[in-house]
Amino acid sequence: MEGRNLLRYTFLLFFTLLLLLFTLSNLPSLPSNKAALLDCAAYSPWCTSKNRIQSKKPDSLHNPTRRRRHSADVPRHPLDPLTVTELNKVQSIIKKYDLFKNTAYALHSVVLEEPEKKVVLGWKKGDALPPRKAAVVARAGGASHVLTVDLGSGEVTRHEESRTSGYPTMTLEEMTSVTWAPLASADFNRTVVDRGVDLADLACLPISTGWFGKSEEKRRLIKVQCYSTKDTANFYMRPIEGLTVLVDLDTKQVVEITDQGKNIPIPNAANTDYRFSAQNSYQRLINPISIEQPKGPSFTIEDDHLVKWANWEFHLKPDPRAGVVVSQVRAVDPGTGEMRDVMYKGLTSELFVPYMDPTDAWYFKTYMDAGEYGFGLQAMPLDPLNDCPRNAYYMDGVFAAGDGTPYVRSDMVCVFESYGGDIGWRHSESPITGMEIREVRPKVTLVVRMAASVANYDYIVDWEFQTDGLIRIKVGLSGILMVKGTPYSNMDQINTQETLYGTLLSENVIGVIHDHYITFYLDMEIDGSDNSFVKVNLEREYTSPGESPRMSYLKAVREVAKTEKDAQIKLKLYDPSEFHVINPAKKTRVGNPVGYKVVPGGTAASLIDVNDPPQKRGAFTNNQIWVTPYNDTEQWAGGLFVYQSHGEDTLQEWSNRDREIENKDIVVWYTLGFHHIPCQEDFPIMPTVSSSFDLKPVNFFERNPILKIPPNFENDLPICKADSAAA
Repeated sequence: MEGRNLLRYTFLLFFTLLLLLFTLSNLPSLPSNKAALLDCAAYSPWCTSKNRIQSKKPDSLHNPTRRRRHSADVPRHPLDPLTVTELNKVQSIIKKYDLFKNTAYALHSVVLEEPEKKVVLGWKKGDALPPRKAAVVARAGGASHVLTVDLGSGEVTRHEESRTSGYPTMTLEEMTSVTWAPLASADFNRTVVDRGVDLADLACLPISTGWFGKSEEKRRLIKVQCYSTKDTANFYMRPIEGLTVLVDLDTKQVVEITDQGKNIPIPNAANTDYRFSAQNSYQRLINPISIEQPKGPSFTIEDDHLVKWANWEFHLKPDPRAGVVVSQVRAVDPGTGEMRDVMYKGLTSELFVPYMDPTDAWYFKTYMDAGEYGFGLQAMPLDPLNDCPRNAYYMDGVFAAGDGTPYVRSDMVCVFESYGGDIGWRHSESPITGMEIREVRPKVTLVVRMAASVANYDYIVDWEFQTDGLIRIKVGLSGILMVKGTPYSNMDQINTQETLYGTLLSENVIGVIHDHYITFYLDMEIDGSDNSFVKVNLEREYTSPGESPRMSYLKAVREVAKTEKDAQIKLKLYDPSEFHVINPAKKTRVGNPVGYKVVPGGTAASLIDVNDPPQKRGAFTNNQIWVTPYNDTEQWAGGLFVYQSHGEDTLQEWSNRDREIENKDIVVWYTLGFHHIPCQEDFPIMPTVSSSFDLKPVNFFERNPILKIPPNFENDLPICKADSAAA
């Protein structure tokens, strides 16, 4: 039996290698006079289906039968992402650069090197674009390199070798190839077969190792764990528990195999498949619902990236690491008609997902999903009518593969208007006044959405813009739990003294307790770059004897943060504050400084010891709010090189410099936090759990900015007849 399985594996591996060699040998050539575009699906299983065309006008419905080609794209704004033509030029320049001649190399990131902020702020439509440059992160000769490629001159104008710990974000090619590495080991194959799993049913995942000591230094390492796909698409529910393979990420050589789960059965596949096609029946709990827009959407997207809606305007682009970047966010003042600055740049900076199981096969699961895997690289095509409603506009990401060849991440972002029956403002006058007044305004919002499937977990990130000036940043968690195999099938079998590190979800399946932290970078720009951070503390005040029947009341005490440490905020329920970003140089007509405030939500805080190696790397979660002076090299909360970093280049380290932040160009950082104790309702796939925080105007406008919007009237909306069967 073992011989037949090994023979089958040998044939399968040989065939796969031949197929891989054939694919690589037939990648599109890169003629200098024609932009080459690699279709994502042909390159990596992490990639998506062929790119769909989307009309530049959002009033065209998404049509999956049409294709949009990106080979003719040209930049029109200083912050527009690199085009296919530009990516091909970068690839050509890199090939000729001395560092990469006659040696193996990989490009781990190729993105626009954004012009200086003052240049972007001074640019107006119709002006010539600033020089276009690419920021390149590469691995060559066993080292990490950061380069600037000037697309105008065709030269590499900056080249620095990294001196810090940590490595770049993995490439998709690495993540794919490393899952095959264990199959080259006869010991591994024998172990899998001994555990009762056919090699043909094997599915393996690349799992970042974190950093836990000197034994892991000076080489890139990754761990691989595997599952059985037999009888289900949901292989995550069928772990080969305790089997862990340590692999050298550069050589793809197996370093060590650990198997501490020989007594743990593979969980049963029954009732694990979540696909609609796999269900024996279904429940139609509600009638189909759709929000119709008879006059089409109210937003426009100019030049592929400039979004205009209601009183908002902002630049939008996909990013391979952050997922989505919104820039130059501006709002129209209803009183003056002036377009006013709110935020220069906002993005998902890092995600930290530590699992709370210290055993051999789990202790290292402390993921940094942006810096290790690439949050945008893991973004999947959005599903029309389910991920996004009708009249949504879809935006593709154009990224660079490991050799620099551009490929398309199709339908990565959608933009749509949302109305859920919410109310913008209302007031009904009490009958005792004798005034029959009932004034209500509906709330319609604009949503920018992306969804990243980082292996088992799905993250839905929404940037929601409201007409009253509020920006809501929302994160939804869905997908599939990372579970642990166990010998137990019922809680009655478990000794009360034993620690499960989670919840028994089904027979032989434990959902391990874990946390999610999502840290956002918010470069605020309240009517200009020079802003201040103000803590408005609510303090209990006591009345003097005989002053009032009241004994106590609250007062607001404003405290301007002078330095970074003043703005390191741990939220406290019984020590409440508001957190304002103001422009001290601009006042309202009654003398209040204009500003926005951070309204916290998703306030789970990390309980891991600050000296625990994962928390040193994830030290940006030690506070919920940070404020730093603007520095274009400080954008990623876990550092530029996160993979196996030691934590010496994090937001915590930058902020500890305690630089001055009063009346400066400042960046606010906010961390949404989730504690997740799994429950049976999370099996076999999770209903979405969401939380959000707000950026809300505070004395930014002179009065309610949506006072003059009209209510809906009957003749504004179509009348849809219900299906007779539902009558």
